[in-house]
Amino acid sequence: MMIGVPEKYALEVSSPAPITSERQHEEYLSVLDKLASKENPTRDEEKYAAVLMTLIEAYEEEHHSIPDASPVETLRTLMDANNLRQKDLVSVFGSESIVSEVLHRKRDLNRAHIEKLSKRFHVSPAVFSRAPPIESRNWKLESRKGTREGPTLS
Repeated sequence: MMIGVPEKYALEVSSPAPITSERQHEEYLSVLDKLASKENPTRDEEKYAAVLMTLIEAYEEEHHSIPDASPVETLRTLMDANNLRQKDLVSVFGSESIVSEVLHRKRDLNRAHIEKLSKRFHVSPAVFSRAPPIESRNWKLESRKGTREGPTLS
């Protein structure tokens, strides 16, 4: 089944496929930007955008991940990569003082901030939440199995 999308949003490929290059990543982001800025997208356009978002997230997870970065470090990295200053994020946070408090770790990101940031930067909301280190996740899994040993590194 082919998703019907207006010609100006169509990709060079007949149907979206897993992203294998930076050029393809940029192309998908460009199309997603166009779709995201549409006033009243059709259901097909929304489905198409969802597929693109899934493919973009998968590519970024593998190629653009920031290992063990805190939410603030991730935000600073994204700001640097996009040449943004605090005032450029007022639309996300409501005021420049809140942006400053978040960047100086005096205030945590809340759910609304994370949703707006993920849309703004076209990244998964998960990049703004700190996952426990792999060792502690393994330990939790092992402790559920009833073992008493701590984490093991293989």
